[in-house]
Amino acid sequence: MSTTMEAIIIPRFGGPEVLEHRQVLKPAPIDGEVLLKVKAFGLNHAEMHMRKGEWDEWNAITGLECVGLVEACPGGEFSVGSKVMGIMGGMGRNRPGSYGEYVNVPASNVVQIETNLPWEELAAIPEVYSTAHSCVFTVLDVKEGESLLIRGATSTIGQAAVKLAVDAGAKVTTTTRRSERFDMMKTMGAVDVKVEQDDLAKEFLAETKFDKVLNLVGNRVLLESISLTRAGGRMLQAGWLGGLEPVKDFDPMVQMESGVHFSLFHSKVLGTSTFPLSAIPSQDIVRKIENGAWDAKPAYVFDWKDIRKAHEILDSHNAGGKIVIKH
Repeated sequence: MSTTMEAIIIPRFGGPEVLEHRQVLKPAPIDGEVLLKVKAFGLNHAEMHMRKGEWDEWNAITGLECVGLVEACPGGEFSVGSKVMGIMGGMGRNRPGSYGEYVNVPASNVVQIETNLPWEELAAIPEVYSTAHSCVFTVLDVKEGESLLIRGATSTIGQAAVKLAVDAGAKVTTTTRRSERFDMMKTMGAVDVKVEQDDLAKEFLAETKFDKVLNLVGNRVLLESISLTRAGGRMLQAGWLGGLEPVKDFDPMVQMESGVHFSLFHSKVLGTSTFPLSAIPSQDIVRKIENGAWDAKPAYVFDWKDIRKAHEILDSHNAGGKIVIKH
């Protein structure tokens, strides 16, 4: 059996052109971890920032998620040959990630899935729906009948959050940079759609406040998102589509509304004791998608050799859905 594998490497920081295919050592099975044969993986904006040298942690073999088959599992948590999803657990950050033919993933970050979806469609689900479910239900605790504002709703996580919240009976208002995507949001069940802008509050009546707000745009609209949340409501920031620049000269006494609960969610915590994957109904989500209740097909599917082309689209922020790489 070969002791090497092919992997996509970040040899230096820069644009998509820096990504290279190289032969590296194949990871060996480790107790408490699951060795996966990667069949497909979705791209994430964090991987773009890592490639550019803009992230706090990175690995030369990046990749935060994947789907594939169990190659080895010394601890016996999963049977060899099982179809699984691998989600975070330091993948691509403080340990090699899914941009390789094989990857070791902590057992707590692996979920077994029964499905007939093709690998490239299954690969569009793991990080997106795990993050969206954690945001909508674990942190925001969205209930039937509550009003929810989702900023940046045409992002992959935003679309998943819309579907989950509408399915739970929430009254969802969404924002998007592009008016041509209004119909898509309405089709998903949004009761109202607005063009995403820095001065979003002017698009609503002065007294409009939401029970819950999910801000995927980031720091640029943090303070305004807080101001659009009712006293006793919750505002969660879980994305940085508007860039990573920090909020300058933030003065809570002057700028923050009283009584609003402000939280942060970062998907790197998925699979920890605080946010266990067992709390996410992954099998139910996959089944709904497989049965056609939700459309979660990737916007783009690229062959393994075309990683640079895939990252060019990732950099454009115009994918309109998940970008997937298949082996």
